[in-house]
Amino acid sequence: MTSARPGPAVPTATYRLQLQPAFPFAAAAAAVPYLASLGVSHLHLSPVLEAVPGSGHGYDVVDHARVREELGGEAGLRALARTAREHGLGLVVDIVPNHMAMAPRHNRALWEVLREGPESPYARWFDIDWEAQDGRVLLPVLGGPLGAQLEHLVADGDVLRYHDHVLPLRAGTEDLPLPRLLDAQWYRPVWWRLARTELNYRRFFSVSELIGLRVEDPEVFDATHAKILQLLAEGVVDGLRVDHPDGLADPDAYLARLNDATGGRWTVVEKILADGERLPAAWPVAGTTGYDALRHVDGLFTDRAGAAGLLTAYRRFAAPQTDRGGNWEATVRRAAYKVLTHELATETDRLTRVAARLCASSPDLSLRDRAPWALRTALEELLVRMRVYRPYASGDAAAVITEEAAEEARLAFVVPEEAAAVGIVRRLLVEDPDPSAPDHAARVEFRTRFAQTASALRAKAVEDTAFYRYVPLLSATEVGGDPGRPGVSAEDFHAYCARVQRDWPHTGTVVSTHDTKRSADVRAAQAVLTQCPERWERLLAEVTRPEEGVPDGQLAWAAWQTVFGLGTAEEERVRRALLKHAREAGMYTSWTEQEPPYEEAVAAFVAAGPCGPPGERVTAFRKALEPHVRANVLGTALVHLTMPGVPDVYQGTEGEYRALVDPDNRRPVPFPPEEPGEKDALTAAALRLRARRPGAFGATASYAPLTADGPAAEHCLAFTRSGDVVTAVTRLSLRLAQAGGWHGTRLPLPPGRWTDVLTPGREFTGDARVEDLFDRLPVALLERTGEAAG
Repeated sequence: MTSARPGPAVPTATYRLQLQPAFPFAAAAAAVPYLASLGVSHLHLSPVLEAVPGSGHGYDVVDHARVREELGGEAGLRALARTAREHGLGLVVDIVPNHMAMAPRHNRALWEVLREGPESPYARWFDIDWEAQDGRVLLPVLGGPLGAQLEHLVADGDVLRYHDHVLPLRAGTEDLPLPRLLDAQWYRPVWWRLARTELNYRRFFSVSELIGLRVEDPEVFDATHAKILQLLAEGVVDGLRVDHPDGLADPDAYLARLNDATGGRWTVVEKILADGERLPAAWPVAGTTGYDALRHVDGLFTDRAGAAGLLTAYRRFAAPQTDRGGNWEATVRRAAYKVLTHELATETDRLTRVAARLCASSPDLSLRDRAPWALRTALEELLVRMRVYRPYASGDAAAVITEEAAEEARLAFVVPEEAAAVGIVRRLLVEDPDPSAPDHAARVEFRTRFAQTASALRAKAVEDTAFYRYVPLLSATEVGGDPGRPGVSAEDFHAYCARVQRDWPHTGTVVSTHDTKRSADVRAAQAVLTQCPERWERLLAEVTRPEEGVPDGQLAWAAWQTVFGLGTAEEERVRRALLKHAREAGMYTSWTEQEPPYEEAVAAFVAAGPCGPPGERVTAFRKALEPHVRANVLGTALVHLTMPGVPDVYQGTEGEYRALVDPDNRRPVPFPPEEPGEKDALTAAALRLRARRPGAFGATASYAPLTADGPAAEHCLAFTRSGDVVTAVTRLSLRLAQAGGWHGTRLPLPPGRWTDVLTPGREFTGDARVEDLFDRLPVALLERTGEAAG
């Protein structure tokens, strides 16, 4: 019997659905009975507002006032909410405050700005630098230089057409000759390659198709959030996921305003925390979307010593240059310089202009006489040394932009007096501006632009470049990961979980998302290689033949690890993923400077090697390691579902799910699964337990490590939740097998009688033999059902 009552204010667990025209609201509603049976409390929906037609993700919003028609419109969303409520489920929705689609034909607000210019009431919506490009918005839409494209530019009534692009014409210019007509607009259509250096609007990272929004403006906030707030107020939606708050001018102020507007609804933010970084305590949110949890869970099943051995083998096999994939820190630094001077050159230029203008006009005379080139150099040298995404108004900027980094930055200058620009820039960034000072606004703008540029740089240089160049262990090159220090000790994991339970008990946790470069099951398999680096090196020496057209050693190494992670290698999927890998790495080809001969060599290598007869050897090797892959897969799932926080289960990952980077991981999945297996059973059992005993996992719950006793104790990771639930998993099972097994290792259980949730009928008390606990599965989930006898 289903219940129509609203779900809990705070989710116990969420299930992420990737909405798209091929999977609209009606398809989600049809899946509700199955998803409710899993034990989740809420469905987590990808963006639901009007997006560019055909969008497969929905982050390219064009109208914040309408629910997306291609998904079924507002009626479809409300119908989904009713169906969910009937089954006791709520809805959490992904919102996109940082940007909109640069699609004038569909984005009415942007259309009006291009037609009316800075006087448009919508001009305040977008982060446009009207002082650049002679006060015209640069539109990088042409396939070549203007002169070569004139025949394709056609004035048609009150619009300008260029292939599929339709742009508004400024009133009164319709009848002008084409050259004069183009010069008379509030925009300037140009060759797309000019975006790198000439763009004058803020964008999402280096994606010119997404234009930055100014939600720091209260009117813009209200206009772009009215529909979502209405859906929250009317009970259609229960909670929010905030996409990329680091791109905003002031995340602190935005989240405070959002919290006030929603009445404190459960909200998590897509904040990527660096290793050791803490979420700002002042943020009125439940926590992050969970990439910090992903790093810790993955790390548990990675052998630190073996990862070092894998790195040595990788260097012998691929012979990477130190700063192009050989050393992690050097690779990140070189990638950061490249991104600043190429992909983010226009953002760096704008930041430099802001700094130069501030120094030239400030009443503080110590800022005067600073050459723009020196300020730019200082900015670049400080930016590439950032180890987190950005500083925040509520945080300690001096701890982020360190004096140590400044000392290193000064070495880029020959003349000491010119090196003083570094100190000037750092002082402007770390000292709180005096609100009464004449240059207060300029200083705030400078700090804001620096923070926004820093976040884009970190994402592009680390996630989108270095992760594809430094590839000894692909499972470590994941969002929020630290490939230079793979692996997490049991002690560090327990300390992390205790901190989460204390500070952010309702934070989100994930192991697979729409943005992970490989699903959790693929990464879990790849992590097994850290337990047998020598065997992996020997295998690759046998299957790789230079004369067979290996494009380059790093790509080959990544290709072999990819097919190992997948198990069954479908050539088209592998080829697409490896081609994206090569373009993101940007060493031999890239998205904007493609090298067809190299890309053809990649495709030929994939077909003949990893997806050809040699690939069968890798498949056989994985099959021999299958028990250890299984231990990692099930261990990852169980730890994720029972650790502190609110677990988010990505679509399809309740069962075996092997996916690569998007768009591979955004394909619709069948509901219910076609062939449920043991991971499906584990997921449902853990989620139903959470639903049945919410007090064991919520804000008032507790987390405590359990320590095994015996010669193989390090291979058993266990913890208890509120003394009512015990999770135990096998760590590094291949090493365990090589050492001869458990040898009588025992796990002291808390007082009481404990029932096996995954294998009904089994009970344990006192000191349980780990060998018995893991008799059928390499993991165990126990529920306290009574007091021990006698």
